[in-house]
Amino acid sequence: MQIDQNAGHGDVELVPPSPEIAGLQPLTTIKSRWPAILGALVTVAMLAGLGHELFSSGLAGLNRATPRNPVFYIAFVGLYLTPPLADYVIFRRLWGIPLAGLVALIKKRIANDVVMGYSGEAYFYAWARQRTRLVAAPFGAVKDVSILSAIAGNAVTLTMIAVALPAGRDLIPPEMMRYVYGSLAVIFGTSLPFLIFSRKVFSLPRAQLWAVFGVHCVRLILGTGFLALAWASAMPEVAIGTWLFLSAGRLLFSRLPLLPNKDLLFANFAILMIGEDQALSELIAFTAAAVLLVHAVLIVGFGVHHLATRRR
Repeated sequence: MQIDQNAGHGDVELVPPSPEIAGLQPLTTIKSRWPAILGALVTVAMLAGLGHELFSSGLAGLNRATPRNPVFYIAFVGLYLTPPLADYVIFRRLWGIPLAGLVALIKKRIANDVVMGYSGEAYFYAWARQRTRLVAAPFGAVKDVSILSAIAGNAVTLTMIAVALPAGRDLIPPEMMRYVYGSLAVIFGTSLPFLIFSRKVFSLPRAQLWAVFGVHCVRLILGTGFLALAWASAMPEVAIGTWLFLSAGRLLFSRLPLLPNKDLLFANFAILMIGEDQALSELIAFTAAAVLLVHAVLIVGFGVHHLATRRR
């Protein structure tokens, strides 16, 4: 508030600040405890989800044949870190977040994997609300980045379908093709309204929207390449081109909304292409279990570090 010194009779009149100045002032509502409570709830949900996934099927996957080629683990690290690093590049550009923000973005990825879709965005939004020095109103940016992630995924998926479907159509059971076509319609239909009403949906400037969209596309392409390299190093008898086709197919199957048993369908699709059903199923199971194990190790490590720093 400002003091009006021109008020008569010696009175002091409080004048509301102009909207421009008010927008620069810290948010008083940030003193609320809800961001910390939401972050704690999502963290507990992550621990519960990881425990369920590991003890139900994850540990069984780790008992499968372990790849011995070190290239597999180098590519696996790239595959694991690509999503949070891409998010870090985006929010570093938007908000100038410090390197410590990468921890929150890794937790965002874990929450989306083991809790439910977009629970990671809720966690990251709560994290940002606790740090008003970064941005006063983080909701718009988090919303825009999440929508653009979905649109980029749909765009890359549709492009992959255009390339892969003619070659792999005979490998998909005929009764499943109607689900594929229906899913394509859903993918296209869910992206179209955001493009038509983009001025009302998005809050970031157009140049930043295109930059975020580009980072998401690069993230998806790099993730596909790292997965292909990891699998190719574990089974070198199969050409890397085939693995690139399969890793693209994995992204495709994961985004088709109407397909039941997506993982089983993809596994059958891969086995039909490559053969060696036991070795391939073991490799897929080991990769999925390794992701869960890294999730668990990181969550425990972050928790121990947080407790240690609080005591200091």
